[in-house]
Amino acid sequence: MAYTYLYIDILAVIVCFLFSFDGRIRFYPYFGIVMKGILLVAIPYILWDAWFTARGVWWFRTEYTIGSSLLGLPLEEWLFFICIPFSCIFTFYCLDIFFNLNWTGRYQSAIVWSLLVLFTVTICLNYHKVYPLITGIMAIAIIVFLHFIAKVTWLAKATFVYFILMPGFFLVNGVLTGTGIRHAIVNYDPDQILNIRVLTIPVEDFAYGYGLILLNLYCFLSFRKYSERKNTIKQ
Repeated sequence: MAYTYLYIDILAVIVCFLFSFDGRIRFYPYFGIVMKGILLVAIPYILWDAWFTARGVWWFRTEYTIGSSLLGLPLEEWLFFICIPFSCIFTFYCLDIFFNLNWTGRYQSAIVWSLLVLFTVTICLNYHKVYPLITGIMAIAIIVFLHFIAKVTWLAKATFVYFILMPGFFLVNGVLTGTGIRHAIVNYDPDQILNIRVLTIPVEDFAYGYGLILLNLYCFLSFRKYSERKNTIKQ
């Protein structure tokens, strides 16, 4: 039981890590830029996580962890911000090279405006609850930055991949929030969330994960583009 959260982290990443060395995929040359982006994005998310934990918005049952913590967060929670983004970036990379998902681009504006309206309405109706408030603000800021400032063309593609990742999301976040185990590993203050759950998962977690993946993809794709341009100049 003490290793439950650690097992979740390992199982979430091990298959993607091993297939990174497959000759048809060859994802391993990108490990350096992947980790650079993951660590960069992890900084604000870990600070957010630590602040919420200190405020009691959520907390962790220590019997499911190995007991080591930093900034009030279990070691496994730190690993979460490495393992989950790695697997999501890997999945996006594989789908992008094996399938033509460019058709999703025609829906990008519709997706952007629909999400902006959804998050704005949610914030206005629930500004007194800290989790939907902060998550909504973060999601809006990330979407506005990517679509209107960075002008990325892959936001719809990333959204589509995020939906494809839903089975894994339900498995990982489901167990973390209590699906299939006696007690939830991550517990939430009911006064600070919408109290709308999909199975055991608070609906805010979907927006939280969406923003996390978008930022990681932005860093990965930006660093990869810079690295490729740099190598071209050298040649």
